[in-house]
Amino acid sequence: MDLTLSDKQKQLIFTFREFGKTHFTDDHVVQWCKDQGLPDEVVKEFVDLYFNLPDLMDNEKGDGFTLTSQALILEELSRCAGATLPFQNDLFNLEIIEEFATSSEFLPVLNDYRHTGRLLFALAISEPNAGSDSMNMQTYTQTSNGKLMLNGVKTYVNNGEYAPFLLVAAIDRDDESPKKYPSLSFWLLPRDLPGITAYPISKIGQSMLPFATISFDNVELAPEYRLSGGHGGFRQLFRLLEIGRVFTCASSVGMAQAAMQDAAAYASQRKAFGVEIGNFQQIELMLTDMEIDLFNMRAMLYRAAHDVETSSKHERLSAALMKRYIPETATKLASKAMQILGGSGYSERSRTGRIWQDCRGNQIAEGTDEIMVYIAGPLILDKYRTSNL
Repeated sequence: MDLTLSDKQKQLIFTFREFGKTHFTDDHVVQWCKDQGLPDEVVKEFVDLYFNLPDLMDNEKGDGFTLTSQALILEELSRCAGATLPFQNDLFNLEIIEEFATSSEFLPVLNDYRHTGRLLFALAISEPNAGSDSMNMQTYTQTSNGKLMLNGVKTYVNNGEYAPFLLVAAIDRDDESPKKYPSLSFWLLPRDLPGITAYPISKIGQSMLPFATISFDNVELAPEYRLSGGHGGFRQLFRLLEIGRVFTCASSVGMAQAAMQDAAAYASQRKAFGVEIGNFQQIELMLTDMEIDLFNMRAMLYRAAHDVETSSKHERLSAALMKRYIPETATKLASKAMQILGGSGYSERSRTGRIWQDCRGNQIAEGTDEIMVYIAGPLILDKYRTSNL
């Protein structure tokens, strides 16, 4: 596979680099982490930029970006900020609702996003007792006494306290037809319905993303809240999660690159015993291994994005291997960068310390490291059972 970027993709990186340099100064990022979000004008400018680059759009229709190009955008912005940004969640959430909604249900959401820069809904899929095991989802809808009710708990719902709507995945217990997978339904609900309660989650990283646990206690649903576009259920959701994993890994690669830049700059300036520490063999070894890690992470990211985009026969394996490798490697790279920076890296003000925390969170998000092994193992055995790899 040719991993060389096209001229359009190179220009795309430059365009969003200029946006990132303008907005993601260290002072701004520190403040926005405290505020748990970006200002309205910044998110609106991102949306305007993203949807108004027709000369750089490179999907088959020429009216959007390939998955690889989306990964490049998220990688570059994460590098500029040295932090997890809300854009990756917004783009993933749009993929989810577009897949499960009809065009008449999706277009008002998209148009509102383009107009305001804010998604009007928060995505509620993960659960406390399910996590990466989406098939163990317990939140359900069921008709009782002639009323359709929703019950259950969702957790790590980004912007769950503030978004005016919730996009909730639930098991449809009214559908009793025999199936391999439970019947999965998606509901776009006003967040202020009676029976919905949000509890904020205090995290140790990814501070720009305010998460909440949402409980649903006998929430009465109107039939029109149900999305009626997608019928693939869990199979459809599993493939979409691969897109989310590409976005998460793109963010990890960008942040790892930022940590590398901080470490290399410090090693070139800091002197110990009269010598720049970058000349010490131990530091040279760390920097060399970090550069190898960046090379490998980037190659895995672009390969997986290409495989998912083109529906390659190995797309699930590529995505699982990518997600298994990149966030963990990025966390280790950020830890090495902190070691090179010494005490200055181990502080709340340190960008590198923030990167370490955010990369560590990505080892859990969109499927844990261990779940990726669970996915990849059987696929690897199947791959090597065939003579044609």
